[in-house]
Amino acid sequence: MENDPSTQPATRRRWLFYAIVTTLTWGVWGALIEIPEQRGFPATLGYSVWALTMIPCAVLALRADGWRLARHREAWILGALVGFLGAGGQLILFEALRSGPAFIVFPVVSLYPAVTIALSVWLLSERATSRSQLGIALAIPAIALLSYVAPDDTLVRGYVWLVLAFGVFMMWGVQAYVMKHANARMTSESIFFYMMLTGVLLVPIALWMTDFTQPINYRFDGPYLAALIHVLNAVGALCLVYALRDGKAIIVVPMTALAPVITIVLSLAIYARVPSGIQLGGMSLAALAIYLMAE
Repeated sequence: MENDPSTQPATRRRWLFYAIVTTLTWGVWGALIEIPEQRGFPATLGYSVWALTMIPCAVLALRADGWRLARHREAWILGALVGFLGAGGQLILFEALRSGPAFIVFPVVSLYPAVTIALSVWLLSERATSRSQLGIALAIPAIALLSYVAPDDTLVRGYVWLVLAFGVFMMWGVQAYVMKHANARMTSESIFFYMMLTGVLLVPIALWMTDFTQPINYRFDGPYLAALIHVLNAVGALCLVYALRDGKAIIVVPMTALAPVITIVLSLAIYARVPSGIQLGGMSLAALAIYLMAE
């Protein structure tokens, strides 16, 4: 549409910049997320550190917006919903990574754009160009191919990770839709503030899930390394809110969901694994999808 701000050149460049930052930061974060736990810092405490890294990002965003925080009832409801869907999914994700490696879990989780696209087309009446539609169409099978696991894979234990990953998939798919919906009713900075607040409110649950009878690494490569890694996710989450403010959900979400391309490449290097032909095909489709969607 002519009056759609997302079609204006400057705005279009903004959403693309924010979407690229989200994709890069989340891709690197996904590959490194397991390192602190491997060094003796539990994933549940990792969640707690992640929630705390959201605080400085929220404060800086509010400061840049003149400390304008939406306080009406709808803002509280939408903000809490976005926050609990995101933070709750994050907490479940840490559990999923206990039984499945990042390069398998993340691609499955990243199928969530299918949920967001369905909701955005149905409830927001969004439309995309033919080129963007082709990119979206390629993104879904690309992520599906990236999630392929060989039957004799020894790094995957049971199917608990799959059930948990599917839960995250549903929660993040709905969250992205609600985030786009909320952008029309309050500032992006307010949305992120409520995301941060709900994330912090779930910290007691993460602490309750932690087995403090086991040795915990409190050295630099424990909580401090976790903070350096998780701040990447916090920055990416803030940029996603901005990208959804300026761009269409059916384009932004599939593009940022291709972060597993980076995650898989880095994770396979960490695990000294060579991608299968199916995974390589998925990477090629993903690269083409990003090019088509970033019009």
